[in-house]
Amino acid sequence: MAYVFIALCFGLAGGIVGRIKGSSFVLWFLISGVVPVIGLAAALLYRWDRNELRRQCPGCGRVVKLHDTLCTRCGTELYFPDVAIASEADMAERRAAGATAKSANSPQ
Repeated sequence: MAYVFIALCFGLAGGIVGRIKGSSFVLWFLISGVVPVIGLAAALLYRWDRNELRRQCPGCGRVVKLHDTLCTRCGTELYFPDVAIASEADMAERRAAGATAKSANSPQ
């Protein structure tokens, strides 16, 4: 019974960490619940999807991660592009910097 409680706690922690990093909560919950310590360590070491460069699908126009080889919407096979789109984290940082600049330039 104690193992089940420990597995649930580690599963919940791994799921939350995985979701924060932009991945699936259920996937990391299952991984961290089955192998508690190793699963949580893997979730902590997993890459941040928000920092991945992106590209636009030539078939449907959907913006997908640069490392994707198939578009999940239309199924088009994607080749390595000449131009990449900035990551979600970079775009959020630019929007925040733009908002700060606008508020600094506004008359008071």
